[in-house]
Amino acid sequence: MPKLILPDGKVLTVEPGSRIIDYVPRGKGLVAKVDGRLVDLSSEVPEGASEIKVLDFNSPEGRETYWHTSSHILAQAVKRLFPRAKLGIGPAIEEGFFYEFDMEGRSFTPDDLQRIEDEMRRIIKEDLLIIRKEVSRQEAIELFSKMGEVYKVELLQEMQEPVVSLYQQGEFVDLCRGPHLPSTGYVKHIKVLYSSSSYWKGDERNPVMQRVYGISFPEKEMLDQYLKRREEAKKRDHRVVGPQLDLFSMPSEVIGPGLVIWHPKGARIRRIIEDFLVRVHLKWGYELIYSPHIAYTNLWKISGHLNYYREFMYVFEKDGIEHAVKPMNCPFHILVYKSKKRSYRELPLRFFELGTVYRFERSGVLHGLLRARGFTQDDAHIFTTPEKLEEEISKVIELDEYLMKSFGFDEFKVEISTWDPNHPEEYMGSEEDWHRAQSALEEALKKRGYSYEVMEGEAAFYGPKIDVKLVDSIGREWQLSTIQLDFNLPKRFNVTYVDADGSEKTAVMIHRALLGSIERFFGILLEHYAGNFPLWLAPIQVRVLPVSERHLAKAQEVLNELVRKGVRADLDVESGTLGYRIRESELQKIPLTLIIGDKEVSSGTVSVRQKGKGNLGSMTLEEFLKRYWEEMLPPDQRSEVLS
Repeated sequence: MPKLILPDGKVLTVEPGSRIIDYVPRGKGLVAKVDGRLVDLSSEVPEGASEIKVLDFNSPEGRETYWHTSSHILAQAVKRLFPRAKLGIGPAIEEGFFYEFDMEGRSFTPDDLQRIEDEMRRIIKEDLLIIRKEVSRQEAIELFSKMGEVYKVELLQEMQEPVVSLYQQGEFVDLCRGPHLPSTGYVKHIKVLYSSSSYWKGDERNPVMQRVYGISFPEKEMLDQYLKRREEAKKRDHRVVGPQLDLFSMPSEVIGPGLVIWHPKGARIRRIIEDFLVRVHLKWGYELIYSPHIAYTNLWKISGHLNYYREFMYVFEKDGIEHAVKPMNCPFHILVYKSKKRSYRELPLRFFELGTVYRFERSGVLHGLLRARGFTQDDAHIFTTPEKLEEEISKVIELDEYLMKSFGFDEFKVEISTWDPNHPEEYMGSEEDWHRAQSALEEALKKRGYSYEVMEGEAAFYGPKIDVKLVDSIGREWQLSTIQLDFNLPKRFNVTYVDADGSEKTAVMIHRALLGSIERFFGILLEHYAGNFPLWLAPIQVRVLPVSERHLAKAQEVLNELVRKGVRADLDVESGTLGYRIRESELQKIPLTLIIGDKEVSSGTVSVRQKGKGNLGSMTLEEFLKRYWEEMLPPDQRSEVLS
């Protein structure tokens, strides 16, 4: 008899053929996993099932189901209010959901969004049963054709499956794989957030859709906390704060979307980050390499990118030969490895590159620095023997921890993506390879004291991986570091070494990017600190502010001494009241301001103001530097003596 495990850990024995929902008190579960396969809570217990896990909102699958059902409620509300709207797609996203509509050139107004939210509440109150139906693909095409849902018909025509699933709640029917909640009343607290324009399928050649975003939670307190966090996030939005602080711009109308121009202050911060990364990697046993930005497409044929990734690549022809701008750095790192025969004594080899890559992301998914078309990765590839795999992974995790803490992140969440043991034929490498690799990932995490969630079946076909999410200052999670094992490229490129017995063996390859993309990390960092960078990262660490023109000579003398010591400082020579100029320094988020007036000139001191703390009083320049010197230096250089 199958066993059913409730979210609170209680275990029940259930009858095949009975409905799962009959064993689950309302509100205690949202979706079920039968022997690893997600199904509706209203599904029957299948014959031969061994274990059924009931999942609630605390699980990723539970949240996704909750938000996916909420998107269908949103679509039903829009169709009630705007019957001529044509349905696009409506997935759950990282936080919340959206649904997109062809509104025949009309945009949603704030008034419309409030009406949609009110109608959603009515649909929730109606507690409509959500029913799954399976029909032939042709039947579905005929149904949606009659309904005038041209985008659903287009999706169906692209599918290969002979049978598809539909979900119905009241008068509303949608094409969907599911799973979904048992009824609309399972959703409790909702909020329609905003709307935006997007191209169908993210392709600017397609019609413009109106996308409506929303959020929903089982408890009002959760919704209130989310909305409060969202308001704080708006104030920190890197797309607003970055240009305000003159750090970067993205003039898409001139240079194209998804491309970044770094202004002097932003470029300075970026250089500080990159120099820090290079020094740290050299200390941790990595070798620095550079690789070209373009190559013959033949290289990408060998790697497999041209077959599987071409739509995201920039491909062009010169002298009758096809070239591609690099979307990834790994093939070049492999070529460095293969430049000569390698012995097991040389391994591990660790190659590090700040490699700029270009990927054609659809305009609909671009999002400032967080999702760009051109970006630089802190990319590294480690070539090692199977015996040293666990040790190498452990070192990467330790390095990742050091880097994240250096930038002010202390809270992490970790996932391991593994293969699906029920479908081993879908993965490259032997079962022994996968077990060894997954075990190495888990053991390395355990030794570093990390708890982790296993995401079964989420691995890429070429190897398992570790994903590290960091939590920022307002509680948001960001997917950042990835440590990926690869059984694919070493075989495609014949990456081998000579073992102790003289035999030739295939090396194990680890891909890892810890900050990920410098651009994306910069955006996250900017929002984490709301532009108030720690002293070692601030583009201008100190502003020297003379009270009047007669104090300018002394202020210049102080500035010269600061610059000589290596401090990033500038001099305020603007006119205006002292209060106005202090406020300007605060608005530009300069951490320290040194004010020089009559008192300071006569006493040989400076009056110190620290952002967020106000006036700290007078001190000599030597006392000031002694107090702040370590904070001014990157973490890896703080043992150096001021000279």
